[in-house]
Amino acid sequence: MTNQELQSLKNKYDIIGNDPALNRALEVAVAVAPTDITVLVTGESGVGKENIPKVIHQNSPRKRGKYFAINCGAIPEGTIDSELFGHEKGSFTGANEMRRGYFEEADGGTLFLDEIGELPLPSQAKLLRVLQSGEFIRVGSSKVLKTDVRVIAATNINLLHAVSKGKFREDLYYRLNAVSIIMPALRERPGDINLLFRKFASDFSAKYGFSKVSLTEDASILLRKYRWPGNIRQLKNVAETISALESSRMTPGSDKCMIGVDVLSKYIPREEPNLLPATAPSYQETPESAAEREAIIRSIFQLKQDVEYLKDVIAKAGLARQNAAAIAPPEQQMPVRQDVAHEVYEYDEDPEDQELEEQKPEETSIKKASLELILKVLDKHGGNRADAAEELGISERTIYRKLKQIKMKK
Repeated sequence: MTNQELQSLKNKYDIIGNDPALNRALEVAVAVAPTDITVLVTGESGVGKENIPKVIHQNSPRKRGKYFAINCGAIPEGTIDSELFGHEKGSFTGANEMRRGYFEEADGGTLFLDEIGELPLPSQAKLLRVLQSGEFIRVGSSKVLKTDVRVIAATNINLLHAVSKGKFREDLYYRLNAVSIIMPALRERPGDINLLFRKFASDFSAKYGFSKVSLTEDASILLRKYRWPGNIRQLKNVAETISALESSRMTPGSDKCMIGVDVLSKYIPREEPNLLPATAPSYQETPESAAEREAIIRSIFQLKQDVEYLKDVIAKAGLARQNAAAIAPPEQQMPVRQDVAHEVYEYDEDPEDQELEEQKPEETSIKKASLELILKVLDKHGGNRADAAEELGISERTIYRKLKQIKMKK
């Protein structure tokens, strides 16, 4: 395809740009147009994927047939089959008459299925059938119908990734992807950005009678450096907004409105910093560190069990002491000392101590662990028994008794 033919094609479909990737996409579209081979157009949202199906249809033997462009993502899942394949009267609520679907209406023409990745899985199976055999069935019917339609699909998602996630049929992907045409993102065509801006600003000014907008050299550099996540669609919006709001500021001695960096920067969104969490340095666990980790986990688990057992024993002992105090004569009841926080080792014998001393041999290790736990927590809080009791969930008197047991053993 010569440069003159390529430029003529761009002028016919109002395509702006001289980027090699864009030229390659148009050349492939013209090359496959005379055939009925299925084409998959890929690219980010807003890059102009909708131009490729028009080029293919208008340069194919089907150019006198009908051309329909359907956005699969804009049709509700419950009605997509009816839209594509039609339905019979009474097939569902609201189906007051028979309706022909797009595949039936486009017989002999071209059907452009945009956002094909949004098509539900049940509809994908029906689409695969019509692509392979040209057969389809209306919703609510059992009669097989035939159609002769050239299908061109487009998507802005990675269909292979969708296949791996089970969201898109693998067989349908390979059936659609007979020829792949990739439309480059605007940031990949920096040389075309200023051309497109001038085109959009000029068209807007001519349509609404505004003064022409031009950019200074610094503003043009800023325009090219921006990433344009919305691609051509976003650039067009920026150009038209500037033309509408800034065209009244005429440059002295000129019929143009010159836009500098300070003005342009107000209309270009600030690029957000990368908010993704920093990647942690790689760590390879050794056998020694694994064994240490397992030992720590076991110790924590055993400590938790000991604390739970200690709480249960203390609760039972406290209940027994209360019952004993309720039936004992007043002269035998143990006085409550006000200076208990400072006289840990001077308590008299307590019924709970006797009960703890009479525990079975298999409980000895648990009892020992609970005593060690109390000492560790006391040491953690600098000997403050009130704080230690709060952390352990037990009373201060229980701590006193435990410390008394330690003293007696010594």
